[in-house]
Amino acid sequence: MTDCLLWNQYEAVGIITLNRPEKRNALSLELMEQMIELLKRIASEEAVKAVIIKGSGPVFCAGHDLGDMVKEGADIHDFRRIFKVCSDMMWQIHQLPQPVIAQVHGIATAAGCQLVAACDLAVAETEAKFATPGVKIGLFCTTPMVPLVRVIGRRRAMEMLLTGRFVSAQEALAWGLVNKVVEKDRLEEETLNLAREIAQYSRFTLGLGKKAFYDQIDMDEYSAYRYAQEVIAMNCTARDAKEGICAFLEKRSPVWCNK
Repeated sequence: MTDCLLWNQYEAVGIITLNRPEKRNALSLELMEQMIELLKRIASEEAVKAVIIKGSGPVFCAGHDLGDMVKEGADIHDFRRIFKVCSDMMWQIHQLPQPVIAQVHGIATAAGCQLVAACDLAVAETEAKFATPGVKIGLFCTTPMVPLVRVIGRRRAMEMLLTGRFVSAQEALAWGLVNKVVEKDRLEEETLNLAREIAQYSRFTLGLGKKAFYDQIDMDEYSAYRYAQEVIAMNCTARDAKEGICAFLEKRSPVWCNK
């Protein structure tokens, strides 16, 4: 698609590849702006039901491109723009109707770890490592903190943020940062299999469910139930829900219209 990003589609699965291997797939301002535009286009792609984000070269993503931060004359306005664009990119992943899976190899550090946490699911290879090491260069990882604490909890997130140490793939699995850890030579296949499993279902239902999940997650339990019961009641009126129920009762495979 661009020098910074590659886009491929395999059946109903879209694959975004961070394509700056010489920079360890650092998130430059240019890459993040391109990612936002790509995600907006994917949102309207009826044929895409799940999305994978992966990196080219030896690592998944080493975080922000620090070169953007040390440009001559850079001031607070430039830094605000960088982190606003980054936050907008992560939020766009959150808002995308299609589930997004991070396919992690090598390292995912700082904003790269943030990207993993911002995705809906994550699969990592056994040697993958995760860190929010901003403290080591005088920058507390406050923006990576936002999705990280929501995924792994306060104590573990604070440990990562305060120490900057690497967390192994097995620790990340135990903490809930990733869903599955597989051998490196099976990473691509296992991630694609997970995406294809999801992509067999109604795009409408997947999008409705993803939105409902994030909408209710910070509500109190009573409010969450009130919200969820209204969503599922409306879901029952959808054409795909009626088709799915009839297909189940008739012992046949459903034919989705994604409505």
